[in-house]
Amino acid sequence: MKIVQKKRSNKHTFSFYDDYFNFAYEDKSGSGDTDMSYADFPQKSSVQIEQNQWLRNVGFLWMALGTFILGHAVFTGATLSGKGFWILMGVACVIWAHFSKVKYSVFRVGCGNIFVIQDKNHDEIVKELNNRRKAQLLKWHGDVNPENELENEITKFKWLVEQGVLTKEESEKKIAQAELLHNKVSIDSPGQRLN
Repeated sequence: MKIVQKKRSNKHTFSFYDDYFNFAYEDKSGSGDTDMSYADFPQKSSVQIEQNQWLRNVGFLWMALGTFILGHAVFTGATLSGKGFWILMGVACVIWAHFSKVKYSVFRVGCGNIFVIQDKNHDEIVKELNNRRKAQLLKWHGDVNPENELENEITKFKWLVEQGVLTKEESEKKIAQAELLHNKVSIDSPGQRLN
């Protein structure tokens, strides 16, 4: 499965494989890609906005200049014909800067950041990554491991609740299974007896 996002000069491609995904990007500053297991995809994100500050600032400057020229013409009684040109140019620049901005959800990970453009595909991509993340964590850590210490198993299942993989009730059932298994192992292999 592959989902491609495009906005302005930005192109982000998410390729979903069985055990990992690839995030590839191209923009005016360069290109690159990274592979990551679903389990490493973080739950929390931040928002980053990329916009043309220069264009917006020029727009405000031209609006101010146009307002001054128009005000001066009104004050001196000169003709107003063509005096609003700079105001219109400034408004056009501000509007262009506003509609050309790009918003991202940024997921910070050890090997770099994953940028998901906030467009029509945003929610589908994040949902797919989270669903596959939960499935992978459940596959890796969802079963009771009889070789682990009981405390480690309890900590693991509580952590899976924090990660949104198990509900609290499911976690309590897994912990009860681990306790039952641990007690059975203790009974089957008693410690050394003193003479």
